[in-house]
Amino acid sequence: MCAPVTGRCEYAPVWDVGPWNTRDDYWSTTRHFAQDLPHGTPAAQAAFTGGYAGGLDERGRTVLNPSGIDLADGTFTDGLGLTTNAPVDVTYLWQGNARTGVVASPARPLNVRSGPGTGYAAVGLAANTARVPLLCHERGTTVAGTRGTTNLWYRIGPGNWVSDAYLITGTGLPVAPRC
Repeated sequence: MCAPVTGRCEYAPVWDVGPWNTRDDYWSTTRHFAQDLPHGTPAAQAAFTGGYAGGLDERGRTVLNPSGIDLADGTFTDGLGLTTNAPVDVTYLWQGNARTGVVASPARPLNVRSGPGTGYAAVGLAANTARVPLLCHERGTTVAGTRGTTNLWYRIGPGNWVSDAYLITGTGLPVAPRC
């Protein structure tokens, strides 16, 4: 997810729903709540913008904003750099067809860089165990990480790069085309 207001992105696994509809698994291929809504459309967003369910959440409260995901404090402040409520753009892996890797950085979130090297600015974070899309690869700064030492970097989003030294991909070789 990315916050346009800060220009920062955070890659994190979804472990929570809400804050309005705590049973709304709108990202799931087999949706259990609000089954008449399109895949990927939060019931809170539909209630707020289009009056779905009379503009109410599952508990009968009037939906006051279109939040379909409740961000953890670290994602909100550290990853996205937010200080107050703001729109975020969320992309789920089922929305693309890229190969994926799993972040292996248990000590702290992995810095996401603006280019393939440690000399590029940090533009966000990727949480440990987050599954990230591997869109393409380049060679850059050599990094020693939890998965070994390598100069292989992957672009995981527009202007977002991570080192393969912190990714579980099943191989130490490139699994995505060259950028």
